[in-house]
Amino acid sequence: MEDLGFSEGTWRFGSFIAIFVMMIVLEALWPRRERRHSRVRRWSTNIGIMASSYLTVSLVTLILANLLVPITAVLASVYAKQWGFGLFNWFDWPVWVEWLVAFFVLDFVIWGQHWATHKIPILWRLHRVHHSDHDIDASTAIRFHPLEIVFSIIVKAAAIIVLGAPAVLVVIFEGVVNGTALFNHANYKLPIWLDRIIRPILVTPDMHRIHHSVEVGETNSNYGFALSVWDRIFSTYIDQPAAGHDDMVIGLKDHQDDGPQNFVWTIWFPFAHDKTLMRSAGDEIKKTDQ
Repeated sequence: MEDLGFSEGTWRFGSFIAIFVMMIVLEALWPRRERRHSRVRRWSTNIGIMASSYLTVSLVTLILANLLVPITAVLASVYAKQWGFGLFNWFDWPVWVEWLVAFFVLDFVIWGQHWATHKIPILWRLHRVHHSDHDIDASTAIRFHPLEIVFSIIVKAAAIIVLGAPAVLVVIFEGVVNGTALFNHANYKLPIWLDRIIRPILVTPDMHRIHHSVEVGETNSNYGFALSVWDRIFSTYIDQPAAGHDDMVIGLKDHQDDGPQNFVWTIWFPFAHDKTLMRSAGDEIKKTDQ
């Protein structure tokens, strides 16, 4: 934002690239798990998904902006300020209180949205694209279906309008959340002693890796993106995977074939005919053929 001396785009892109490169270097120097697939193929697919998400969001934003609907997080913040809407515009709280409340509330909203994508079948259809990756590394953090990205932005924008969160805070928060997502998806060996220090506050790679296990009980755990407190509060926290980090299988149990490494497959995956698509992440009841 101009208040910070540079544009929103510069902040978001610059921070993303800096952290992404840092995670790549750490993964190369101290890998946590042996890769099943080459970086070239997986990353081309994951980066392709991110590019398609960007194009989709840009198109949706352009269309809705003409209808005066605030779709992006920053636009939602500007909208709330212009119209005097939201808690922070109604009550005169100290700035530090607003920032603290906004950070915790927005992080909880992201946690709740993530939980919902595992429990509501139609949302799980989209979110399974993220979980279908056979390896987990920094590129997995950008592997979200374009329609899930649109849904996520709408949820976040709604929360920002209700809060009336200032645009500067929104930009910083998004940078922090994007950075922590790259951090906790990265495939590098964080020292155990350091993991124990960080984990009570932030989601670590070893903590989030459990969430990508093929085991349903482990998939339905550790939903946090930035703060780890919500999983402890709502009893969805698992400390270690049953098979251990080296032997645990990543991805979806029903899709351990080559499909998830293909870009076209991943984009079409939510719409493909699949008996298991009628269940949520934790529902073992499959749709039966009539």
